[in-house]
Amino acid sequence: MTIDLRRLVATPQGIAVLAGVVLVLLATLFGDLAFGDAATTRDIPNRQLGASLAHPFGTDELGRDLFARVVVATRLSVLLTLGGTAISLAGGIVLGVVAAVLPVRLRRLASGFIDILLSFPWLLLALFFSVIWGATATGAMLAIGFAGIPVFARLVTTLASSVASSDYVHAAGILGVSPWRTATRHVLPNILPPLVVNTAAHASVTLLSFAALSFLGLGVQAPEYDWGRLLNEGARRIYVDPMAAIGPGIAIVLTGIVFSLLGEVLSESGRVHRVREVLRRRRSDERVAEPDDTDPVAEVRGLRVAFDDGAGGLVERVRGVDLTVQPGETIGIVGESGSGKSVTAMALAGLLGPEAAVTSERLVFRGVDMTAVPNAAERRRLGLEQAMIFQDPLSSLNPALTIGHQLREASEVHARMPRTQAIRRALAALTLVRIPDPARRLAQLPHELSGGMRQRAMIAMGLMGTPRLIIADEPTTALDVTVQRSVLSALRDAQTTTGAAIVLISHDIALVSGFCDRIVVMRGGEVVEQLPVNRLDEAQHWYTRALIACVPDMTTDRSRPLPVIEAETPTGSIATVPADEGSEARR
Repeated sequence: MTIDLRRLVATPQGIAVLAGVVLVLLATLFGDLAFGDAATTRDIPNRQLGASLAHPFGTDELGRDLFARVVVATRLSVLLTLGGTAISLAGGIVLGVVAAVLPVRLRRLASGFIDILLSFPWLLLALFFSVIWGATATGAMLAIGFAGIPVFARLVTTLASSVASSDYVHAAGILGVSPWRTATRHVLPNILPPLVVNTAAHASVTLLSFAALSFLGLGVQAPEYDWGRLLNEGARRIYVDPMAAIGPGIAIVLTGIVFSLLGEVLSESGRVHRVREVLRRRRSDERVAEPDDTDPVAEVRGLRVAFDDGAGGLVERVRGVDLTVQPGETIGIVGESGSGKSVTAMALAGLLGPEAAVTSERLVFRGVDMTAVPNAAERRRLGLEQAMIFQDPLSSLNPALTIGHQLREASEVHARMPRTQAIRRALAALTLVRIPDPARRLAQLPHELSGGMRQRAMIAMGLMGTPRLIIADEPTTALDVTVQRSVLSALRDAQTTTGAAIVLISHDIALVSGFCDRIVVMRGGEVVEQLPVNRLDEAQHWYTRALIACVPDMTTDRSRPLPVIEAETPTGSIATVPADEGSEARR
């Protein structure tokens, strides 16, 4: 997990964390060198002085400067914290990973043992272990470190169990890879990012625990001192010199906050840590031009979409796509999985998250710049004039809300339509997409509808506004032929009623050619060919012809295998089988 320092200092939280870490490091490394003499030199005539400019925290019983002692104590306090955290982390990783890769019965025993340890309060375990190892700094570090092992063990077990059930881990076991090698090569690297985040947050708790043990006399002993011991000494004079106790307390609290904020920053960095200045989306102005109905519904020129590769770089998934959608036009985008079809459609709809780096010469939907952060007026236009139909409606629809509630939302929020009118519009939309008994369906939850009904309900949701563009991302996947036909008929009826343009994404070139006006063929993130469906037989690109050749018809020789487009080889060449049809497709 890497951190972009430029992004880190771009936020107030990041600046605070960076400043805090630098301050703690300086005090740890150079505190004794800069303030060591003032912290140890005795000045009996000036003992027990109050706070002043010369002594910000006052002096102790021997006249030593308390501010200097707090700074010098940073090294021991931080080193003990890091040592205790390292013990907890190492022990938790070993116990957690072992528990995750053991056979079922042994795994249950290990998990039960971890649960038993977690049932005891952490500080109680620390006190128990401190009695075993004695009231010393090393004993306190061991006590707190061992007391924290169950916390990390449970975290690691939970994370490792999800990874251990992955196919590649099972494949490693089938190949005879030892459990230890599986844990170190396959499991541990995949749980490292959340583990680092929790380690930083746990360090703040460890710091407070060390301070508590030293305050109780079970930690650092004289002549050594840490913040907890200084707090104990200052508490005796808190009514005479409050800063004697407040000073070490400030150091404990601020350092604990730095550790906690560091965990939050690492968490944010793990989710999105590659955002360049040139890729940041600007905010559009408040004015929204009213588009001409004869202008293209959507225009895309030079679209490029890249994602973080996990190693600090970017990998492009869409490269230089050009696409224009005219009013009322039906366009089909076809290609194999990973060709960039859905990413292109999501970029056109403005639905890609901050992890996507989107650049283009032009990316516009009816006058709305989709590369900008939309204002209120643009959000209203997008909510009413753009509809998105996802591949899996069961995961796209909210399982806790009724169909009627989800249908009404767009009209009530964006069109400010009264509820009764929105309900009537929802009934009309369900009737248009041929859902039987629409009044009863409004009160049902998504899981109560069949797959075809859910998909048609998604289409009806897009009709709740005034759609000018309907983007259908593989709406017929996993549906039988009869249901596919009903879904496509519902789409066609919706287009006829509203005059909307449709962008249909599919793997099936036969389905697209029977529904669309124009076909866009994508492969490897690029558009390789665009042509009207009535001119498919004039396709020039070998990949388009290969897709067509893969579709069987009534004249197909069933004694021979169907052509297959093979994966791209390292040299970039493509092979199809049978050989005679493949060579014809490539010619």
